[in-house]
Amino acid sequence: MDVVYDLIVIGGGPGGYLAAERAGQAGLSVALFEKRALGGVCLNEGCIPSKALLNSAKIADYAKHGSKYGISCENVSINHKAVVKRKDKVVRTLVAGVAMKMKKNKVTVVSEEAVIQGRTAEGFVVKAKDNEYIAKRLVIATGSVPAMPPIPGLHEGYKNGFVLTNREILDITEVPEKLVIIGGGVIGLEMASYFNSVGSHVTVIEMLDHIAGPTDREISNILLNNYKKKGVDFRLSAKVTEITGNGVVFETAEGRQSVSANKVLVSIGRRPFTEGLGLEKIGVETERGRIKTDECMQTNIPGVYAVGDVNGVSMLAHTAYREAEVCINNILGKRDTMRYNAIPSVIYTNPEVGCVGETEELAKEKGIDVEIVKLPLTYSGRYVAENTELDGIVKVIVNKKYRTILGVHMIGSYASEIIYGAAMMIESEMRVEDIRQIVFPHPTVGEVIKEIMWEL
Repeated sequence: MDVVYDLIVIGGGPGGYLAAERAGQAGLSVALFEKRALGGVCLNEGCIPSKALLNSAKIADYAKHGSKYGISCENVSINHKAVVKRKDKVVRTLVAGVAMKMKKNKVTVVSEEAVIQGRTAEGFVVKAKDNEYIAKRLVIATGSVPAMPPIPGLHEGYKNGFVLTNREILDITEVPEKLVIIGGGVIGLEMASYFNSVGSHVTVIEMLDHIAGPTDREISNILLNNYKKKGVDFRLSAKVTEITGNGVVFETAEGRQSVSANKVLVSIGRRPFTEGLGLEKIGVETERGRIKTDECMQTNIPGVYAVGDVNGVSMLAHTAYREAEVCINNILGKRDTMRYNAIPSVIYTNPEVGCVGETEELAKEKGIDVEIVKLPLTYSGRYVAENTELDGIVKVIVNKKYRTILGVHMIGSYASEIIYGAAMMIESEMRVEDIRQIVFPHPTVGEVIKEIMWEL
């Protein structure tokens, strides 16, 4: 405890490692604590490994349907073990990249679990194994863990490997003949997409009457129909009541039903991880398990910040990145605030879904006077040239009074790469007339967003 760091960061996920990197770049002395692997859930058990799997599935899907494009591909198959092996290589490469960034910016990485011990005149004291560390400021970025509902049989199934979370599903080397997914949100849908492509019979059980959570309802319905065409079964408005040794029991308006399974994926969401951190030692306030923060990412304790999933506001890696930047800017004396009105979200299925801002449903609930317009993606020559399933759309929600963009929602090719542009339009409060003057490259799918401005 001879060294007093300028900053200690607990958690090496997107929010944590970026906070450490930015602080190091600014010349602060930083210690970063990570008990598992740098990169957190996103890099090791979520965003990146799932995209590696989904990319392989997308290539296989195109090959299987190559005849629609004038290409003959016979006996197309997926070697799931090889896909997983490649996924692991991708993860190792990127984790090494994060480690190099830490080294470059002189961040001390401590590969141990950190527990807050209290506060002294010098700063905040953190213990890792048998050593104590002290810093003038503290950033908590411990992320989240899968929510595990109190369903009879769930914990027993998890212990024996029958029930999986997002962590385990990415590492199984055998494709289950029958996969039941509890939860029709982003994680569940992406895994349904992959395992359907590699040969599993997939059943998704969702408590709501629609999939994809808060996604625009029209968009989610198009996605649902795409899944059904590919053979994925859905049980909507269904409550899971039990997990047995060979399946899942659930209830709908029609009564009690069951579906058999070789594996069950539980993906009903995630919850902030704060257990055992020692937050009570310094009086950090929590609310329903999440750490409360202000718009500068500071907690109720001056000098203590929380970024990423642990604050429970927007559980997305790119949100954590921006929160980390806001946090470090304020630590450096550069006033900065976090805004959540233009954070894009993506479902990396085939077709992709990209959304940002207000949905039609939320805008109406808030009583905002809006104009809503949509166009099929067939307005894009490139979309028509590259696709045979032509059901993609883009929908724009506009503030009728100010003519500013409030929301953009789309399903189709390249949605994940296009939606950031819509986020910029919302963040900068661009008007319809402003967007009309932008020159979009042609032919691209993204130019449909400009085309739709002439429908308003």
